[in-house]
Amino acid sequence: MTNARRLPSEPSLDFPDEPSRSRRRLLGSLAASYPIGMAALALPNWAAAQLTIEIIGGGADQIPITIVPFGAEEHLPQPLTAVISADLARSGRFRLQPPGSLRPLPTEPAEVDYKAWSAQGAQTMVIGRTIERNDGKVEVRFRLLDTAKASQLLGFSYTVAKNQTRAIAHKIADLIYEKLTGEPGVFSTRIAYVARNPNRFELHVADADGFNSQFILAHREPIISPAWSPDGSRIAYVSFEQRKAIIFVHDLVAGQRRIVANYDGSNSAPAWSPDGQTLGVVLSKDGISQIYTLRADGSNLARITNSDSIDTEPSFSPDGKHVLFTSDRGGSPQIYRMRTNGSGVERITFEGSYNVTPRYAPDGRAFAFIQRAQGRYSLATMDFSSRQTQILTDGQLDGSPTFAPNGRMLLYASIVRGRGVLAAVSSDGRIRQKITASAQDVREPAWGPLGAGH
Repeated sequence: MTNARRLPSEPSLDFPDEPSRSRRRLLGSLAASYPIGMAALALPNWAAAQLTIEIIGGGADQIPITIVPFGAEEHLPQPLTAVISADLARSGRFRLQPPGSLRPLPTEPAEVDYKAWSAQGAQTMVIGRTIERNDGKVEVRFRLLDTAKASQLLGFSYTVAKNQTRAIAHKIADLIYEKLTGEPGVFSTRIAYVARNPNRFELHVADADGFNSQFILAHREPIISPAWSPDGSRIAYVSFEQRKAIIFVHDLVAGQRRIVANYDGSNSAPAWSPDGQTLGVVLSKDGISQIYTLRADGSNLARITNSDSIDTEPSFSPDGKHVLFTSDRGGSPQIYRMRTNGSGVERITFEGSYNVTPRYAPDGRAFAFIQRAQGRYSLATMDFSSRQTQILTDGQLDGSPTFAPNGRMLLYASIVRGRGVLAAVSSDGRIRQKITASAQDVREPAWGPLGAGH
Protein backbone atom coordinates (compact mmCIF):
# COMPACT_ATOMS: atom_id res chain seq x y z
CA MET A 1 0.00 0.00 0.00
CA THR A 2 2.74 2.43 0.94
CA ASN A 3 6.41 3.11 0.52
CA ALA A 4 7.66 3.82 4.05
CA ARG A 5 11.00 5.16 5.16
CA ARG A 6 12.36 5.96 8.60
CA LEU A 7 13.38 9.56 9.10
CA PRO A 8 16.64 10.40 10.90
CA SER A 9 16.74 13.09 13.56
CA GLU A 10 17.77 15.74 11.07
CA PRO A 11 16.40 16.26 7.55
CA SER A 12 17.86 13.97 4.90
CA LEU A 13 16.77 12.55 1.57
CA ASP A 14 18.42 9.17 2.12
CA PHE A 15 15.92 7.14 4.09
CA PRO A 16 16.38 3.42 4.78
CA ASP A 17 13.22 1.27 4.58
CA GLU A 18 11.03 0.99 7.66
CA PRO A 19 11.83 -2.11 9.59
CA SER A 20 -24.29 -11.57 19.63
CA ARG A 21 -24.77 -12.20 19.11
CA SER A 22 -26.80 -10.82 21.96
CA ARG A 23 -29.09 -12.36 24.45
CA ARG A 24 -32.34 -12.56 22.50
CA ARG A 25 -32.41 -16.25 23.32
CA LEU A 26 -29.69 -18.43 24.82
CA LEU A 27 -29.43 -20.39 21.63
CA GLY A 28 -29.98 -18.42 18.80
CA SER A 29 -33.06 -19.62 17.31
CA LEU A 30 -32.91 -16.14 15.97
CA ALA A 31 -35.00 -16.89 12.92
CA ALA A 32 -38.10 -16.49 15.04
CA SER A 33 -37.07 -12.92 15.88
CA TYR A 34 -37.31 -11.69 12.30
CA PRO A 35 -39.96 -11.79 9.58
CA ILE A 36 -39.38 -13.96 6.54
CA GLY A 37 -39.34 -12.09 3.24
CA MET A 38 -38.26 -12.56 -0.34
CA ALA A 39 -34.56 -12.82 -1.13
CA ALA A 40 -32.92 -9.66 -2.43
CA LEU A 41 -29.17 -10.22 -2.56
CA ALA A 42 -27.33 -7.04 -3.56
CA LEU A 43 -23.86 -6.42 -4.93
CA PRO A 44 -21.31 -4.80 -2.59
CA ASN A 45 -21.32 -1.02 -2.84
CA TRP A 46 -20.73 2.13 -0.84
CA ALA A 47 -23.44 2.63 1.75
CA ALA A 48 -24.87 5.38 3.90
CA ALA A 49 -24.56 3.74 7.33
CA GLN A 50 -21.46 5.69 8.34
CA LEU A 51 -20.72 5.69 12.06
CA THR A 52 -20.24 8.79 14.20
CA ILE A 53 -18.26 8.39 17.44
CA GLU A 54 -18.82 10.69 20.40
CA ILE A 55 -16.43 10.56 23.38
CA ILE A 56 -18.39 10.57 26.64
CA GLY A 57 -15.62 10.04 29.22
CA GLY A 58 -11.84 10.14 29.35
CA GLY A 59 -9.20 8.13 31.13
CA ALA A 60 -6.97 9.11 34.01
CA ASP A 61 -3.27 10.01 33.67
CA GLN A 62 -3.61 11.20 30.09
CA ILE A 63 -0.46 11.85 28.10
CA PRO A 64 -0.21 15.50 26.95
CA ILE A 65 0.59 15.87 23.27
CA THR A 66 0.70 18.79 20.82
CA ILE A 67 -0.02 18.03 17.17
CA VAL A 68 1.18 20.85 14.95
CA PRO A 69 -0.73 21.18 11.64
CA PHE A 70 1.20 19.46 8.86
CA GLY A 71 2.69 21.68 6.19
CA ALA A 72 0.73 21.85 2.89
CA GLU A 73 -1.94 19.42 4.10
CA GLU A 74 -4.70 21.78 2.95
CA HIS A 75 -4.23 20.36 -0.56
CA LEU A 76 -5.14 16.85 0.54
CA PRO A 77 -8.64 15.32 0.42
CA GLN A 78 -8.43 14.93 4.22
CA PRO A 79 -6.03 16.92 6.46
CA LEU A 80 -3.88 14.45 8.38
CA THR A 81 -3.74 16.54 11.55
CA ALA A 82 -7.49 16.23 12.17
CA VAL A 83 -7.47 12.44 11.72
CA ILE A 84 -4.42 11.88 13.95
CA SER A 85 -5.85 14.17 16.63
CA ALA A 86 -9.26 12.47 16.56
CA ASP A 87 -7.67 9.01 16.82
CA LEU A 88 -5.54 9.87 19.84
CA ALA A 89 -8.36 11.76 21.59
CA ARG A 90 -10.80 8.88 21.00
CA SER A 91 -8.46 6.45 22.75
CA GLY A 92 -8.85 8.39 26.01
CA ARG A 93 -5.12 7.99 26.67
CA PHE A 94 -4.06 11.44 25.44
CA ARG A 95 -4.77 15.07 26.30
CA LEU A 96 -4.48 17.20 23.19
CA GLN A 97 -2.83 20.57 23.70
CA PRO A 98 -3.27 23.32 21.07
CA PRO A 99 -0.15 24.63 19.29
CA GLY A 100 -0.67 28.06 20.82
CA SER A 101 0.68 31.30 19.42
CA LEU A 102 4.23 30.34 18.46
CA ARG A 103 4.91 31.10 14.81
CA PRO A 104 5.99 30.01 12.31
CA LEU A 105 4.73 26.47 12.83
CA PRO A 106 7.61 24.01 12.37
CA THR A 107 7.55 21.13 9.90
CA GLU A 108 11.14 19.92 10.41
CA PRO A 109 13.26 19.43 13.59
CA ALA A 110 15.64 22.24 12.61
CA GLU A 111 12.71 24.65 12.78
CA VAL A 112 11.72 23.74 16.34
CA ASP A 113 12.63 26.12 19.16
CA TYR A 114 12.51 23.47 21.87
CA LYS A 115 12.86 25.92 24.78
CA ALA A 116 10.00 28.09 23.51
CA TRP A 117 7.69 25.12 22.90
CA SER A 118 8.55 23.62 26.28
CA ALA A 119 7.89 26.95 27.99
CA GLN A 120 4.48 27.03 26.32
CA GLY A 121 3.66 23.65 27.91
CA ALA A 122 4.32 21.32 25.00
CA GLN A 123 5.95 18.14 26.30
CA THR A 124 5.58 15.84 23.32
CA MET A 125 4.82 17.24 19.89
CA VAL A 126 4.14 15.95 16.40
CA ILE A 127 5.29 17.86 13.33
CA GLY A 128 5.13 16.96 9.66
CA ARG A 129 4.56 18.05 6.12
CA THR A 130 3.26 16.75 2.83
CA ILE A 131 4.97 17.03 -0.54
CA GLU A 132 3.09 16.51 -3.81
CA ARG A 133 5.16 14.59 -6.34
CA ASN A 134 5.17 14.78 -10.11
CA ASP A 135 3.70 11.28 -10.38
CA GLY A 136 0.55 12.38 -8.54
CA LYS A 137 1.47 10.72 -5.27
CA VAL A 138 2.08 12.43 -1.95
CA GLU A 139 5.04 12.11 0.40
CA VAL A 140 3.95 12.37 4.02
CA ARG A 141 6.64 13.05 6.62
CA PHE A 142 6.09 13.10 10.35
CA ARG A 143 8.21 13.28 13.49
CA LEU A 144 7.42 12.74 17.16
CA LEU A 145 9.57 15.00 19.34
CA ASP A 146 10.39 15.20 23.05
CA THR A 147 10.68 18.91 23.86
CA ALA A 148 12.35 18.43 27.26
CA LYS A 149 15.15 16.35 25.76
CA ALA A 150 15.14 18.25 22.44
CA SER A 151 15.19 14.92 20.66
CA GLN A 152 13.28 12.89 18.12
CA LEU A 153 11.35 9.82 19.28
CA LEU A 154 10.00 8.74 15.90
CA GLY A 155 10.27 9.79 12.29
CA PHE A 156 8.90 8.24 9.11
CA SER A 157 8.20 9.16 5.52
CA TYR A 158 5.43 7.53 3.48
CA THR A 159 4.75 7.83 -0.24
CA VAL A 160 1.09 7.17 -1.03
CA ALA A 161 -1.71 7.95 -3.43
CA LYS A 162 -3.86 10.89 -2.40
CA ASN A 163 -6.80 8.64 -1.58
CA GLN A 164 -4.62 6.79 0.95
CA THR A 165 -3.75 9.76 3.13
CA ARG A 166 -6.48 8.99 5.67
CA ALA A 167 -5.09 5.46 6.07
CA ILE A 168 -1.60 6.92 6.58
CA ALA A 169 -2.95 9.27 9.25
CA HIS A 170 -4.29 6.21 11.12
CA LYS A 171 -0.90 4.53 10.71
CA ILE A 172 0.88 7.57 12.15
CA ALA A 173 -1.53 7.62 15.10
CA ASP A 174 -0.80 3.92 15.69
CA LEU A 175 2.96 4.57 15.75
CA ILE A 176 2.57 7.49 18.17
CA TYR A 177 0.25 5.49 20.43
CA GLU A 178 2.63 2.53 20.58
CA LYS A 179 5.71 4.66 21.18
CA LEU A 180 4.13 6.55 24.10
CA THR A 181 2.09 3.76 25.71
CA GLY A 182 4.05 0.61 24.84
CA GLU A 183 0.90 -1.00 23.43
CA PRO A 184 -0.16 -1.48 19.80
CA GLY A 185 -2.50 1.14 18.39
CA VAL A 186 -5.72 0.00 16.75
CA PHE A 187 -6.59 3.04 14.64
CA SER A 188 -5.72 1.22 11.39
CA THR A 189 -7.99 -1.70 12.17
CA ARG A 190 -11.50 -2.28 10.86
CA ILE A 191 -14.82 -3.20 12.37
CA ALA A 192 -17.78 -5.13 11.00
CA TYR A 193 -21.39 -4.61 11.97
CA VAL A 194 -24.92 -5.20 10.73
CA ALA A 195 -27.09 -2.23 9.78
CA ARG A 196 -30.83 -2.79 9.67
CA ASN A 197 -32.82 -0.54 7.37
CA PRO A 198 -36.56 -0.71 6.64
CA ASN A 199 -36.19 -3.09 3.70
CA ARG A 200 -32.96 -4.99 4.28
CA PHE A 201 -30.03 -5.95 6.45
CA GLU A 202 -26.51 -4.92 5.46
CA LEU A 203 -23.20 -6.38 6.61
CA HIS A 204 -20.77 -3.49 6.77
CA VAL A 205 -17.02 -3.14 7.09
CA ALA A 206 -15.64 0.23 8.21
CA ASP A 207 -12.48 1.81 9.53
CA ALA A 208 -12.21 1.73 13.31
CA ASP A 209 -13.23 5.41 13.44
CA GLY A 210 -16.45 4.67 11.54
CA PHE A 211 -15.37 6.18 8.22
CA ASN A 212 -15.18 4.42 4.84
CA SER A 213 -18.13 2.19 5.63
CA GLN A 214 -19.18 -0.14 2.85
CA PHE A 215 -21.44 -3.13 2.85
CA ILE A 216 -20.25 -6.49 1.58
CA LEU A 217 -23.68 -8.10 1.68
CA ALA A 218 -27.25 -6.81 1.69
CA HIS A 219 -30.36 -8.92 2.01
CA ARG A 220 -33.98 -8.70 3.10
CA GLU A 221 -33.37 -11.60 5.47
CA PRO A 222 -31.34 -11.20 8.69
CA ILE A 223 -27.55 -11.32 8.80
CA ILE A 224 -26.01 -11.97 12.22
CA SER A 225 -22.88 -13.03 14.09
CA PRO A 226 -20.01 -11.65 11.95
CA ALA A 227 -16.60 -12.95 13.05
CA TRP A 228 -13.22 -11.91 11.61
CA SER A 229 -10.57 -14.43 10.69
CA PRO A 230 -7.28 -13.83 12.57
CA ASP A 231 -5.59 -12.40 9.46
CA GLY A 232 -8.51 -10.10 8.65
CA SER A 233 -9.01 -11.50 5.15
CA ARG A 234 -12.32 -13.31 5.81
CA ILE A 235 -15.51 -12.84 7.76
CA ALA A 236 -17.72 -15.70 8.87
CA TYR A 237 -21.37 -14.87 9.47
CA VAL A 238 -24.87 -16.32 9.62
CA SER A 239 -27.40 -15.46 6.92
CA PHE A 240 -31.09 -16.36 6.79
CA GLU A 241 -31.35 -15.72 3.05
CA GLN A 242 -32.44 -19.31 2.40
CA ARG A 243 -35.05 -19.02 5.16
CA LYS A 244 -32.89 -20.80 7.70
CA ALA A 245 -29.66 -20.05 9.56
CA ILE A 246 -26.66 -20.91 7.36
CA ILE A 247 -23.00 -20.11 8.05
CA PHE A 248 -20.97 -18.46 5.28
CA VAL A 249 -17.31 -17.48 5.03
CA HIS A 250 -16.77 -14.34 2.96
CA ASP A 251 -13.35 -13.70 1.38
CA LEU A 252 -12.90 -9.92 1.49
CA VAL A 253 -9.99 -9.92 -0.96
CA ALA A 254 -11.63 -12.01 -3.66
CA GLY A 255 -15.13 -10.77 -2.92
CA GLN A 256 -16.41 -14.33 -2.89
CA ARG A 257 -18.15 -16.42 -0.26
CA ARG A 258 -18.95 -20.04 0.39
CA ILE A 259 -21.34 -21.99 2.59
CA VAL A 260 -19.47 -23.85 5.34
CA ALA A 261 -22.39 -25.13 7.44
CA ASN A 262 -25.88 -25.85 6.11
CA TYR A 263 -27.10 -28.81 8.13
CA ASP A 264 -30.65 -29.63 9.17
CA GLY A 265 -31.80 -27.32 11.91
CA SER A 266 -29.92 -24.20 12.92
CA ASN A 267 -26.31 -23.35 11.98
CA SER A 268 -25.04 -20.48 14.12
CA ALA A 269 -22.40 -18.71 16.25
CA PRO A 270 -19.22 -19.08 14.12
CA ALA A 271 -15.92 -18.46 15.98
CA TRP A 272 -12.40 -18.65 14.52
CA SER A 273 -9.53 -20.56 16.05
CA PRO A 274 -6.39 -18.40 16.47
CA ASP A 275 -4.63 -20.10 13.53
CA GLY A 276 -7.52 -19.31 11.18
CA GLN A 277 -7.82 -22.94 10.10
CA THR A 278 -10.81 -23.98 12.19
CA LEU A 279 -14.24 -22.64 13.02
CA GLY A 280 -16.23 -23.41 16.10
CA VAL A 281 -19.95 -23.52 15.21
CA VAL A 282 -23.25 -24.36 16.89
CA LEU A 283 -25.47 -26.90 15.13
CA SER A 284 -28.84 -28.37 16.09
CA LYS A 285 -28.77 -31.10 13.47
CA ASP A 286 -28.94 -33.81 16.16
CA GLY A 287 -31.92 -32.27 17.91
CA ILE A 288 -30.31 -29.86 20.39
CA SER A 289 -27.75 -27.13 19.93
CA GLN A 290 -24.21 -28.41 20.45
CA ILE A 291 -20.74 -27.10 19.62
CA TYR A 292 -18.80 -28.51 16.69
CA THR A 293 -15.57 -27.68 14.92
CA LEU A 294 -14.92 -27.77 11.21
CA ARG A 295 -12.33 -26.59 8.76
CA ALA A 296 -12.78 -23.12 7.29
CA ASP A 297 -13.80 -24.78 4.01
CA GLY A 298 -16.58 -26.72 5.77
CA SER A 299 -14.81 -30.09 5.95
CA ASN A 300 -13.82 -32.28 8.92
CA LEU A 301 -16.91 -31.72 11.05
CA ALA A 302 -16.42 -32.88 14.65
CA ARG A 303 -18.73 -32.59 17.65
CA ILE A 304 -16.96 -31.39 20.82
CA THR A 305 -19.83 -31.06 23.32
CA ASN A 306 -22.12 -33.93 24.20
CA SER A 307 -24.72 -32.76 26.68
CA ASP A 308 -28.49 -32.88 26.98
CA SER A 309 -28.56 -29.09 27.32
CA ILE A 310 -28.03 -26.15 25.00
CA ASP A 311 -24.32 -25.47 24.43
CA THR A 312 -23.62 -22.38 22.34
CA GLU A 313 -21.50 -19.24 21.73
CA PRO A 314 -17.96 -20.71 21.53
CA SER A 315 -14.90 -18.46 21.91
CA PHE A 316 -11.36 -19.78 21.38
CA SER A 317 -8.55 -18.80 23.73
CA PRO A 318 -5.68 -16.89 22.07
CA ASP A 319 -3.37 -19.89 22.51
CA GLY A 320 -5.93 -22.21 20.93
CA LYS A 321 -6.02 -24.58 23.91
CA HIS A 322 -9.43 -23.78 25.38
CA VAL A 323 -12.94 -22.76 24.38
CA LEU A 324 -15.35 -20.69 26.45
CA PHE A 325 -19.03 -21.32 25.82
CA THR A 326 -22.53 -20.72 27.19
CA SER A 327 -24.64 -23.60 28.50
CA ASP A 328 -27.75 -24.12 30.60
CA ARG A 329 -26.60 -27.55 31.76
CA GLY A 330 -26.60 -26.28 35.36
CA GLY A 331 -30.17 -25.08 35.15
CA SER A 332 -29.52 -21.49 34.07
CA PRO A 333 -27.36 -19.96 31.32
CA GLN A 334 -23.77 -19.82 32.57
CA ILE A 335 -20.28 -19.70 31.08
CA TYR A 336 -18.09 -22.79 30.94
CA ARG A 337 -14.59 -23.57 29.71
CA MET A 338 -13.28 -26.72 28.08
CA ARG A 339 -10.26 -27.91 26.18
CA THR A 340 -10.48 -27.57 22.42
CA ASN A 341 -11.21 -31.28 22.08
CA GLY A 342 -14.20 -30.97 24.42
CA SER A 343 -12.62 -32.46 27.54
CA GLY A 344 -12.10 -30.88 30.95
CA VAL A 345 -15.36 -28.92 31.12
CA GLU A 346 -15.53 -26.52 34.09
CA ARG A 347 -18.02 -23.86 35.08
CA ILE A 348 -16.56 -20.34 35.20
CA THR A 349 -19.40 -18.00 36.24
CA PHE A 350 -21.35 -18.41 39.49
CA GLU A 351 -22.59 -14.90 40.30
CA GLY A 352 -26.15 -14.34 39.10
CA SER A 353 -28.55 -16.59 37.24
CA TYR A 354 -27.77 -15.42 33.71
CA ASN A 355 -24.29 -15.05 32.18
CA VAL A 356 -23.85 -15.43 28.42
CA THR A 357 -21.80 -14.51 25.33
CA PRO A 358 -18.21 -15.02 26.54
CA ARG A 359 -15.38 -13.44 24.55
CA TYR A 360 -11.71 -14.01 25.34
CA ALA A 361 -9.53 -10.94 25.82
CA PRO A 362 -6.62 -10.81 23.32
CA ASP A 363 -4.08 -11.67 26.04
CA GLY A 364 -6.16 -14.59 27.33
CA ARG A 365 -6.08 -13.36 30.93
CA ALA A 366 -9.72 -12.31 31.08
CA PHE A 367 -12.96 -12.51 29.17
CA ALA A 368 -15.98 -10.32 28.52
CA PHE A 369 -19.56 -11.48 28.83
CA ILE A 370 -23.13 -10.31 29.34
CA GLN A 371 -24.64 -10.55 32.81
CA ARG A 372 -28.28 -10.02 33.73
CA ALA A 373 -28.87 -8.33 37.07
CA GLN A 374 -31.97 -6.50 38.32
CA GLY A 375 -33.54 -6.65 34.90
CA ARG A 376 -30.52 -5.14 33.11
CA TYR A 377 -28.24 -6.86 30.63
CA SER A 378 -24.80 -5.38 31.21
CA LEU A 379 -21.33 -5.89 29.78
CA ALA A 380 -18.90 -7.35 32.31
CA THR A 381 -15.38 -8.76 32.43
CA MET A 382 -13.83 -11.44 34.58
CA ASP A 383 -10.17 -12.00 35.33
CA PHE A 384 -9.27 -15.70 35.21
CA SER A 385 -6.73 -15.55 38.05
CA SER A 386 -8.84 -13.66 40.59
CA ARG A 387 -12.29 -14.66 39.26
CA GLN A 388 -13.38 -11.10 40.03
CA THR A 389 -16.20 -9.63 37.94
CA GLN A 390 -16.29 -5.98 36.88
CA ILE A 391 -19.49 -4.49 35.45
CA LEU A 392 -18.60 -2.01 32.70
CA THR A 393 -21.96 -0.75 31.41
CA ASP A 394 -25.35 0.19 32.80
CA GLY A 395 -27.58 -0.12 29.74
CA GLN A 396 -30.90 -1.91 29.73
CA LEU A 397 -30.01 -4.32 26.95
CA ASP A 398 -26.28 -4.50 26.13
CA GLY A 399 -24.79 -7.38 24.18
CA SER A 400 -22.43 -8.70 21.49
CA PRO A 401 -19.13 -7.67 23.17
CA THR A 402 -16.01 -7.62 21.01
CA PHE A 403 -12.49 -6.67 22.13
CA ALA A 404 -10.20 -4.27 20.32
CA PRO A 405 -7.14 -6.29 19.27
CA ASN A 406 -4.97 -4.58 21.90
CA GLY A 407 -7.54 -5.38 24.60
CA ARG A 408 -7.95 -1.74 25.66
CA MET A 409 -11.52 -1.17 24.44
CA LEU A 410 -14.67 -3.22 23.97
CA LEU A 411 -17.26 -2.52 21.31
CA TYR A 412 -20.79 -3.69 22.05
CA ALA A 413 -24.41 -3.38 20.92
CA SER A 414 -27.15 -1.71 22.90
CA ILE A 415 -30.76 -0.59 22.57
CA VAL A 416 -31.73 3.06 23.00
CA ARG A 417 -35.40 4.00 22.63
CA GLY A 418 -36.04 0.84 20.65
CA ARG A 419 -33.17 1.43 18.22
CA GLY A 420 -30.04 -0.67 17.94
CA VAL A 421 -26.88 1.36 18.53
CA LEU A 422 -23.20 0.63 19.12
CA ALA A 423 -21.10 1.84 22.01
CA ALA A 424 -17.58 1.33 23.31
CA VAL A 425 -16.05 1.20 26.77
CA SER A 426 -12.48 0.79 27.97
CA SER A 427 -11.56 -2.43 29.71
CA ASP A 428 -11.29 -0.49 32.99
CA GLY A 429 -14.67 1.20 32.46
CA ARG A 430 -13.29 4.77 32.52
CA ILE A 431 -13.57 5.66 28.84
CA ARG A 432 -16.95 5.53 27.09
CA GLN A 433 -17.99 6.23 23.54
CA LYS A 434 -21.39 6.58 21.92
CA ILE A 435 -21.57 5.43 18.31
CA THR A 436 -24.45 6.39 16.05
CA ALA A 437 -25.27 5.62 12.43
CA SER A 438 -27.60 6.86 9.76
CA ALA A 439 -29.15 3.41 9.49
CA GLN A 440 -32.37 2.64 11.33
CA ASP A 441 -30.43 0.52 13.78
CA VAL A 442 -27.01 -1.06 14.08
CA ARG A 443 -26.05 -4.28 15.83
CA GLU A 444 -23.71 -7.30 15.89
CA PRO A 445 -20.31 -5.52 16.03
CA ALA A 446 -17.04 -7.37 15.48
CA TRP A 447 -13.61 -5.72 15.83
CA GLY A 448 -11.05 -6.86 13.27
CA PRO A 449 -7.46 -7.90 14.00
CA LEU A 450 -4.25 -5.89 13.91
CA GLY A 451 -2.40 -5.56 10.64
CA ALA A 452 -5.43 -5.92 8.37
CA GLY A 453 -6.69 -2.36 8.14
CA HIS A 454 -6.43 -1.82 4.39
